[in-house]
Formats: sequence, C-alpha cells, structure tokens
Amino acid sequence: MNDPATSPSSSKRTVLYVALFLLVAVAGLAYVKWMPYYGKSLTAATTHSIGDSILGDPADSGFSWAGTWSYVISYFNAVWKAAILGILLGSLVQVLIPSNWLMRVLGKTSFGSTAIGGLSSLPGMMCTCCAAPVAAGLRKKNVSVGAALAFWLGNPVLNPAVLIFMTFVLSWKFTLLRVGFGLLLVFGVSYLANRFAPNAVPAEVDRVVEKAEEDDGGPFFARWMKSLGTMALYVLPTYFLSVLVIALVRPWLFPLVADVSPNTVLMIVLFAIGGMLFVIPTAAEIPIIQTFMSAGLGAGPAGALLLTLPAISLPSLLLVARSFPRKVLWFTAGSVVLLGIASGLTGLLVL
Repeated sequence: MNDPATSPSSSKRTVLYVALFLLVAVAGLAYVKWMPYYGKSLTAATTHSIGDSILGDPADSGFSWAGTWSYVISYFNAVWKAAILGILLGSLVQVLIPSNWLMRVLGKTSFGSTAIGGLSSLPGMMCTCCAAPVAAGLRKKNVSVGAALAFWLGNPVLNPAVLIFMTFVLSWKFTLLRVGFGLLLVFGVSYLANRFAPNAVPAEVDRVVEKAEEDDGGPFFARWMKSLGTMALYVLPTYFLSVLVIALVRPWLFPLVADVSPNTVLMIVLFAIGGMLFVIPTAAEIPIIQTFMSAGLGAGPAGALLLTLPAISLPSLLLVARSFPRKVLWFTAGSVVLLGIASGLTGLLVL
C-alpha cells in the first residue's frame, strides 16, 4: 500500500505549494525591494547619496515628543511594505514548504546548514525587523538555530544592494570593512550559536522529519490563517511598542559629536552599543554615517555603526525572543557589539 505522504497527488500538491511560495516571494521582493533598489543604485552612482539621515541633523539631537513621534512615523513609512511581506512570508513558510525539505537542508547544526541559511538570505535584502518573522517561521519548522540565525543576520548585513550603495556613497573601504566583519557575524557567530542550543534540534533528524510530516496535514487555508493570526498578534504590537521605546531613548544612544572627542575607543564602544540597540530601515546606516561624519564623527565610531546599526536591534530581538533560546540572543547581541568594536578599531587604521 502506498504511503499517502509520497503518493502522486501528495507530490503534486507539494510542488504546487512550493511554486506558490516562490511566486509570492519573488513578486513581493521584486515590488518591495528589487525594483526600488535598482533605481536607488542609479541615484547613488550619480549623486553619491541615497537621501537624508533618518536621525536628522546631529545638532538637533535633544529629546522632544515631537521628534520621537516624527522618527516613529518616518521609520514605519519606510518599512511598512517590507514588514507586511515579512509577516506574510513568515506565515507561508510554515504551511507551504514541506517540513522534511527544511529539516534535511537546514535542520542540522553543521556549518553546511548555517552556510545555506546565510546564502539564502541574500535575495531578501530585508532589514532586521522585517526578516525576523521569516526567521521565526523557520524556527517553528525546526530549522536549526545556526541556519535560522544566519538567515536573519544575513538579510541586513550582507544585503547586496546596500553594499552597492555603500561603495558609491561612502567608499569601497567601508564596503570591504562591512563584508569582512559581516561574513564573520553571519556565518561564524551563527554557527557558534548552535553550541548554546544543543537541544534545539534533535540528533535523529529522520524521526523529527516523520513527526513534522504528520504536522503538515490539514487544510491549507486553515493552517495558514492560524499561522498568520498567531504571528500578527505577537509581531504587530511588539514591533510598534518597541520602536516607540527605542525612539524615546534615541537622543541618549548616540552622544552629540560636537560635545565629545569624535574618534576615541570610548566613542567606538558607545556607538557600537547604541548601534546594536537602535532600529533603522534598510540602508539607513549609510546616510546616518555620512551625516555624522560631516558633523565631525571619526572613522572609528563610523566603522562601529557600519556593522551594528543594520545587524540587529532591540525591536528585532524582541520579535524573535520566542523563537531562539535566550542564551543564543545574548550571545548574538554581545557578538554584534564586540565585532562592531573590532570594526571600529579597524576603521581607525584603514578609513
């Protein structure tokens, strides 16, 4: 008797589901990311700028309710399309992609699974918050900590479009610095993070795959509505409130450049911590660094921001808090800060 899971009708349904997921992903990314970024790359090449800093003038960095709300509005105006796409893909990956496929490719704690997770992030080009729902969806499908983390970090840190913008607006030295430390973060830190979650993926992958195949059953629409509703109910309020909080403390995360020595180790450390906590849209680190440096910021703190601003943020950490072990998130946050400091110290020498 044929196994229903491997019957011709089941195989056809699987192919249809995967094709549907790819269609939604490609169409969504083309509309939200690829097409706009093509135009922005032309702008960067001709004007050596991609717009104003979302932080505004560094001289006007004092606290105000109007400034806080202005940042929140500007931020969500920049990311809302990508945020919706991230939630949509995060829910669809749970119901359209077969669990056995994901488990066999991304379910191991090997470097190979981590590398595939990181490489698969390159077409996404999402900011850390917009990529968070997809990473959470992958974790719900029993993808390993390393692979899901590499996907989450790879989206903002190794974004090919941002690297192109960076080369035209800042310089190729900034791009090389970002790529070098970005590779260490996405592939090295993600792989090591598996050690902090030894029980996250059982050793007997075949047994887990068999159980996951049973969970894939049931009507598609009902499973999708459950996945989408559960994700939206957690993501949306957490996202809004955490961005509001980080906008409130924004003036204290980045010291006013004019009031301090702009190129010291202390400034590198402070900007590395502030950059790790702060939340920005995709590519916003470029005009932020450009504006800060025009106001007198040194190459060291700029090098720290280069990595820490896009990599993670307090809101994105909260968005994946239920998907990764707490030790993994602490390890990731600490690694981002340390690599940001190393990037800043390197920037003192080469930028």
